[in-house]
Amino acid sequence: MIAALERQIFDFLGYQWVPILANFLHIMAVILGIFGTVQYRSKYLILYAVWLVLWVGWNAFIICFYLEVGHLSQDRDFIMTFNTSLHRSWWMENGPGCLVTPIINSDLAIEDHHVITVTGCFLDYQYIEVVSSAMQIFLALFGFVYACYVSKVFMEEEDSFDFIGGFDSYGYQAPQKMSHLQLQPLYTAQCNLISCKIPFQGNGR
Repeated sequence: MIAALERQIFDFLGYQWVPILANFLHIMAVILGIFGTVQYRSKYLILYAVWLVLWVGWNAFIICFYLEVGHLSQDRDFIMTFNTSLHRSWWMENGPGCLVTPIINSDLAIEDHHVITVTGCFLDYQYIEVVSSAMQIFLALFGFVYACYVSKVFMEEEDSFDFIGGFDSYGYQAPQKMSHLQLQPLYTAQCNLISCKIPFQGNGR
């Protein structure tokens, strides 16, 4: 959750709307996974695991995008911004050691934008984005294994739960009808007109 929130903040600062939407869905999925764990809901954990598969695919695409694998290019702004603004990573201008120099009245600048030069970066912004996506993939793989294991445990506990009226041999059984018992006196008394004689039955005390 902390890693997802950190990535969401930096994507907001860079106005990258597609990653912002993906991060929001991921945060919702993480909350769903936490709720499923606390409430012992295996179905929520299964949904969380399915989303993690998609999340791994998305982060793999981000890595390929910044490394410009194949026909991918960072010049295609619509991929990250729904074609509403120029795509740029926040780390492009704010990376460690980066020195930003604006170029005034440049002919290369389009309307409402300016041209800058970035120099002296200890680590280029695309590699920072790649490391961030790689960390998300690692966390997603760990979360996938966790979700599968915990959901399996929950499902086994649900199957072994002994419901009232179950079909096992130790389940509830209806009370049987009691047969009529013939009552017999423990002792008899012999009486005459003067006194009664009761046989003594004791333990010798």
